[in-house]
Amino acid sequence: MIQTRPVTLPHSITLHCRTSGVAGRPVLLFLHGFPEGAFIWDEQLAYFARPENGGYRCVAPYLRGFGPSSSPAEVEAYRAKHLVQDLVALIASESPGGPLECLVAHDWGGAVAWNLANQQPQLMKRLAIVNSPHPGAFLRELQHNPAQQAASQYMHFLCRADAEALLAENDFARLFGFFDGPDGRAPAWLTDPVRAQYRALWQQGLTGACNYYRASPLRPPRNKAGSEGGTEDDSVQAITLPDSMLTIAVPTLVLWAMDDPALLPALLDGLPGWIPQLQLQRIEQATHWVVHEHPERVAMELRRFLQSK
Repeated sequence: MIQTRPVTLPHSITLHCRTSGVAGRPVLLFLHGFPEGAFIWDEQLAYFARPENGGYRCVAPYLRGFGPSSSPAEVEAYRAKHLVQDLVALIASESPGGPLECLVAHDWGGAVAWNLANQQPQLMKRLAIVNSPHPGAFLRELQHNPAQQAASQYMHFLCRADAEALLAENDFARLFGFFDGPDGRAPAWLTDPVRAQYRALWQQGLTGACNYYRASPLRPPRNKAGSEGGTEDDSVQAITLPDSMLTIAVPTLVLWAMDDPALLPALLDGLPGWIPQLQLQRIEQATHWVVHEHPERVAMELRRFLQSK
């Protein structure tokens, strides 16, 4: 059974977590992205809590700024150091007996997970990333790949001061549109009950979610003719990241849906140079929303990774 409970951290941030499995068992921690919530992992929480699938304690928080979790007003509160601090404290609370068995993360959750794995690898035995670019690869592609620069222009829209109001218009039409396929149709997984889950999440506020984009320096260059409502911005070209901030020392699975329109396959280039213990699994005919589209495949690949030596 999946339950939801608040976890108040020592630095006065509260993260509401969906949990399953028996406390005291090895912990799997699942992190969602934008514009999602912890509920995207429900099938994985139920699957991995079963004894025949490992009997793990499974925890999926609503990240800072999302849904019922704390949502500080200041953009600065969404810088990576604060998001990593949340995870360090949450792991201490939920896995007091030792490191996580695995940290599993998608999209923005993955961005935080990459940072945590680099800075404090002792907090996890394994890392599993689902369609979230390694920061070194993302910086390289934003600086040099016109296709990825074009695919990432939506980030500028989400930084606008009026982004929340525009996203909420017409029953969140723009946000639901993020899920549409290339034919412009809503995907089969976006059923009325799932749509209701998203609507209830977004009705709790969108500022925190948009602040992830406002706080991040990793945005594509753009000129005045670029995305809607913008001004010239090529600040990403001045950013450098030393290898010491990019190396991942723990065994890592990168699970990549190949038809992601926002995160292109070139982001997979060069990963072994930063991740010596890399396992890469490509999923064809799947998009950014692969956790919804193919939960059985995601579970299978995660279970295989957890059982690998």
